[in-house]
Amino acid sequence: MSLWQRPLKRLQAMSYDKLLAYGNAKGERIYAFNRTYRFRLNSLKGFVSLFLVGTVLSVALAACSGGGTGNNSASETPAASASPVAVSKDNVELTLVSFAVTKAAHEAIIPKFVEQWKKDHNQAVVFKQSYGGSGSQTRAVIDGLEADVVHLALAGDTTKIEKAGLIQPGWEKEVPNNGIVSKSVAALVTRSGNPKGIKNWQDLAKDGVKLITANPKTSGGAKWNFLALWDSVIKTGGDEAKATEFVTKVYKNVPILPKDAREATDTFAKQGQGDVLINYENEVILAQQKGEKVEYVVPDVNISIDNPIAVVDKNVDKHGTREVAEGFVKYLYSSEAQQEFVKLGFRPVDETLAQTKEVTDKFPKLKTLGTVADLGGWEAIDKKFFADGGVFDKIQAKK
Repeated sequence: MSLWQRPLKRLQAMSYDKLLAYGNAKGERIYAFNRTYRFRLNSLKGFVSLFLVGTVLSVALAACSGGGTGNNSASETPAASASPVAVSKDNVELTLVSFAVTKAAHEAIIPKFVEQWKKDHNQAVVFKQSYGGSGSQTRAVIDGLEADVVHLALAGDTTKIEKAGLIQPGWEKEVPNNGIVSKSVAALVTRSGNPKGIKNWQDLAKDGVKLITANPKTSGGAKWNFLALWDSVIKTGGDEAKATEFVTKVYKNVPILPKDAREATDTFAKQGQGDVLINYENEVILAQQKGEKVEYVVPDVNISIDNPIAVVDKNVDKHGTREVAEGFVKYLYSSEAQQEFVKLGFRPVDETLAQTKEVTDKFPKLKTLGTVADLGGWEAIDKKFFADGGVFDKIQAKK
């Protein structure tokens, strides 16, 4: 037993908690406990012991501080700038980094999780949220955006974060459904009245049809579009030669390759270019819910656009947020959370929910649904189709 532990054991401490409520700079409601300690001393000897404890601790703290402030940078004193939520045991701050189209869903789900976590753990959770293109978000996390949880458009992006040493291998086995927490399919958005008569993928290769889709070299969403086109041939009995021929014809009808899915949508909707746009089904449904007049077709031969969730191991261990981060990820698979995804246009990963009348009435039935696994996984896909000199580059060279 050390010098300071002996007298400290003679102290009898009693404490009580008082619930405080306050708002932070963003107007978020935070709950924290103010804990007050009362010490009772058994004797004069105890008083002397307490005095010694204070003296020893004061010396130790002075030694740790280095005796001055001139040598300390901001990065060396994070507590000075950290929010009360981040440093309190009774509250926790969690950073979620996600791709853009999930924003509405998370804004509906997060308050439900916060309420449930407070009820079960008596701990308030405040979320920092960042939304953007999946590829851009991936690079941001690798470059230092300290996400606790990442929800990205494709598993290949999550794997990049893993390879950067931030996520431990095997992340997809830590949660249900190989880490896939939300999914959608591809939809073909047409002009009012569908003047070009677009009904399926094959119509995109017809003369006189102008297609808007982003560049799969720079956009995760555009990779899904390319794979949907390719797989529409493979899943209907064609070989790779037929698939290459078809996709080449389609891309000859693409007048411009925007850098990402958002820019592609703006090119079609705001600038009026093109006859048809490939987009996520959930994006189209959300647009309709917001009152926009959108006409679209969901081809019955399609690809499952699977979006993974993962805890960023290095960051949660640094922040001390692993328990709540894992709790949030687990909650996203709950029936309650999955229903929120469904309301906003995502197809559920819960097969029981997928068979309910609400879901079967909401989404068009598909005849054939391909997956990334059918095409060998993202590592093989990126190397074959999207690497320099790959299939996409060769197709572009033929235009």
